[in-house]
Amino acid sequence: MTTHFYYPNKELQEELICISKALVAPGKGILAADESSAVMGKRFQLIGVENTEENRRYTIAENISGVIFYHETLHQRTDDGLPFVEALRKKGILTGIKVDKHFSPLFGSEDEFTTQGLDDLANRCAQYKKEGCSFAKWRCILKITKNTPSPQAILENANVMARYAAICQSQRLVPIISPEVLATGDHDLDRCQKVNEILLAGVYKALSDHHVFLEGTLLQPSMVMPGLQSNKNHPPADIGVATVLAIRRSVPPAVMGVLFCGGAQSEEEATVHLNAINNVPLCKPWAMTFAFDRALQTSILRTWGGKKEQITHAQNELIKRCRANGLASIGKYVIGSVESSAATERLIQEAVEF
Repeated sequence: MTTHFYYPNKELQEELICISKALVAPGKGILAADESSAVMGKRFQLIGVENTEENRRYTIAENISGVIFYHETLHQRTDDGLPFVEALRKKGILTGIKVDKHFSPLFGSEDEFTTQGLDDLANRCAQYKKEGCSFAKWRCILKITKNTPSPQAILENANVMARYAAICQSQRLVPIISPEVLATGDHDLDRCQKVNEILLAGVYKALSDHHVFLEGTLLQPSMVMPGLQSNKNHPPADIGVATVLAIRRSVPPAVMGVLFCGGAQSEEEATVHLNAINNVPLCKPWAMTFAFDRALQTSILRTWGGKKEQITHAQNELIKRCRANGLASIGKYVIGSVESSAATERLIQEAVEF
């Protein structure tokens, strides 16, 4: 391997760093709304309605730094006809875009996958940048069984994510790298921690090989937890320590921040565990915050129910969850202090979503 390469020019480095810092500013995280469901567009109406005294005092940008869109929802508009990207920009919120396409089976593996979408990625990223996007997300999935994740799956997905990251940076987008370990399985906490350490080490080796500018990247991993079928429960402090140790042993301090996904956790679980992570008494050179989807939206959608008359109540749920996670991202959330309609409901889903 040659040691000759070029970093991005100084102007591009500064732009990527500025975006990365903004996304992990203290007390803030990302709303991951990058699903392809038709309901996603309607969710954003909840952000734009400000018709109560409490809502007028609260700006969503106090706790949400960015929103990740799916391609189909990026170009939709609010009820007032304003493009979502512009509506968020006016609130000081950055726009992101999910750029991976679909999962493809790895031949010869035990039901493992890689992620497709590199072929036309440069052109798509250039267009998304013109349309107002500042960052992108690419998700790879790995599962824990007796024999997986295999070295083949780790190597393949690490290289795919590294190539994605390099392409994004070339088009002035900050790449969020999301190697997600699925919640399904009967593995224990120690096994999950070790798998995350090996996986993340492989990812950052690939990023180095592809000369990715780490200061202009963000990581979105899973929290370290026992598998859903293990029937093992651990106090939040144990989850926090295991997660922080896995990150400390694998992720370079040059990375600006770590944005955890909620996985199959309930809203309250995800918030409590994020709070525990930020209270682990070990050196953590990264901002450690959230990029939640269902763990930030379930109560909102349940309250809303597609009914216009429920928008105000649903928006109040959004405010509560955003505030709770904002506090957790700085280690100041009080367990049980925020009640919501689906706070303790686990969000179990299919292992692979196409």
